[in-house]
Amino acid sequence: MNPVALVTGASRGIGRGVALELAKAGFDLMINYAGNVAAARQTSGDCISAGAANGKKICAEICQADVGKMEDRQRLVEYVREKFGRIDLLVNNAGVAPDVRADILEASEASFDRLININVKGPYFLTQAVAKWMVEQRRAGGPSGGIAPKIITISSISAYTASVNRGDYCISKAALSMLTPLYASRLAEHGINVYEIRPGVIATDMTGPVKEKYDKLIAEGLTPIKRWGSPEDIGKAVAAIALDAFPFSTGEVINVDGGFHMRRL
Repeated sequence: MNPVALVTGASRGIGRGVALELAKAGFDLMINYAGNVAAARQTSGDCISAGAANGKKICAEICQADVGKMEDRQRLVEYVREKFGRIDLLVNNAGVAPDVRADILEASEASFDRLININVKGPYFLTQAVAKWMVEQRRAGGPSGGIAPKIITISSISAYTASVNRGDYCISKAALSMLTPLYASRLAEHGINVYEIRPGVIATDMTGPVKEKYDKLIAEGLTPIKRWGSPEDIGKAVAAIALDAFPFSTGEVINVDGGFHMRRL
């Protein structure tokens, strides 16, 4: 029986990269998406193909849900129960950027509320629901398969890097980063490890509008590794954690940022 992963925001970008690497590792997948069903179906098919190419027969279901809505979160978790009857890994990836990049002296409360709702409240309470289920599984002896349950949250270098034209995004990612030590502390007694992966400049739809800016910054030495990151880079980090590569670590932040986090003179 394959282990099961729920990946939020998995139809495109980083979430898609994560889903593909987990498929290669032999995970059955629940691919959550907010609105683009065509992209979710494409990712599902590509995951099944990626698994097969690596000798794995996997299942990849899709489920529409806005993680910022309580009823959608509940429906998403129940759908995983219905389809798979177990959960081994939650990857909190779904997140949004501001619709408009605005100076913090002009930014709106509506944009702030939207980002906090989706980027912070959504994963916080989805983690709560999944964690309760994981604890139930552990108390019942746990599902077979040999993979310890885990929770991974995808955050951002914006958790500690000030961008005054998208302060709401930075605040949401800074708040999101506290999720990992909180749940790591609470769930350690149940054998559930919790991690944060902090991506740097990653080539996705979200960063497309600022490509020229970051091309220049990277060329000038923004990061020691002089290239854009890819969704595959994040996916490989998730897969390593998922396959128990870090059994004596929890509450850990793993930077996948080309070395951006290092302060250099």
